[in-house]
Amino acid sequence: MKLQCFVTILCLSVGVMAGKYSREMNEHKPTSSDGKTVEFRIAKLNQAWEKAIRMQLSPVRQAELHSDLKIQEKDELQWKKTKVEGLDENGEKEAQLRRNFNVILAKYGMDGKRDTRSLESNSLKDHDAKEGDTFDDPRLDKLWNKAKTSGKFSEEELLSLKREFQHHKDKIHEYNIVMDTVSRTEEIHKNVVSPLEGQDKEHVLHQKHTELKQKMRDLNQGFERLRKLSHEGFSEDSEFREPRVIELWEAAKRANLSADELDSLKEELRHFETKVEKHSHYQEQLELSHQKLLHVEALGDQEHIERNKDKYNTLAEKTREMGYKMKKHMQDLTNKISRQGLNHNEL
Repeated sequence: MKLQCFVTILCLSVGVMAGKYSREMNEHKPTSSDGKTVEFRIAKLNQAWEKAIRMQLSPVRQAELHSDLKIQEKDELQWKKTKVEGLDENGEKEAQLRRNFNVILAKYGMDGKRDTRSLESNSLKDHDAKEGDTFDDPRLDKLWNKAKTSGKFSEEELLSLKREFQHHKDKIHEYNIVMDTVSRTEEIHKNVVSPLEGQDKEHVLHQKHTELKQKMRDLNQGFERLRKLSHEGFSEDSEFREPRVIELWEAAKRANLSADELDSLKEELRHFETKVEKHSHYQEQLELSHQKLLHVEALGDQEHIERNKDKYNTLAEKTREMGYKMKKHMQDLTNKISRQGLNHNEL
């Protein structure tokens, strides 16, 4: 009886939260100049979304793109307010937003450029794919194959380890996209008269390179962690399971926070990890729903097609919402850790 009551309360609370979030997403559904309802309040984001639909990205990737564009929309609308208040005089934030948008386009293959960056670093450009390669990176592949055959990991632990390797592979890809985007932006700036001159322009360029250096440091630290994990295995007192959460926790420990601040952050990261796992579950269900829809469409039963299409569309919408909530929470946590670490270093 108690269990039944708990499940009922849980379902009701989830329903209320989902309803609240859906209202926030749909209360002010934007319209275009011709009166049509559109996904975003910024024209270039709608153009990117419409292009993605024409490209027929996979359901999970399309949902991920939607979440990224939603975050971009939030950041750009916030920036417009700060610009009105005169808080971005040197155009630093504007340049960062432009770069972020270019990264999104490149990440989903919408930048009009064939993606030749495929997860390679400067030292790996001559690497040819060999049988057994899983992560398109010789160092990662070698480490993974060694861990896989070491006998130190259970089947469940190997799945967790593989998620960590995949996350690191994604981080390498992201770094290469950002580096490529920054290089192209600088090339354009050389040939165009920019409103940012003198010290302001130097400051923006310096910030770009500082960001890249930090990303490279994160990659090196991430690889060292993978190397240690592959050799020593998971410890029984591991705080978290999800790679993104582990990365945030490692960053927090390096940020010179007090014991109380770390305890508070640890609790918040536990809640965030639940959110990440829930999002992953929705992604899996979305993929399964899509496969089922394709199967039903092949059979040609119109009634079954409509019913499965409705279920699929509902699940796709929910996956986008969950993705946005998860990414916004991650953005907030990253800013919080950076800000607190900076404040401590200034003391």
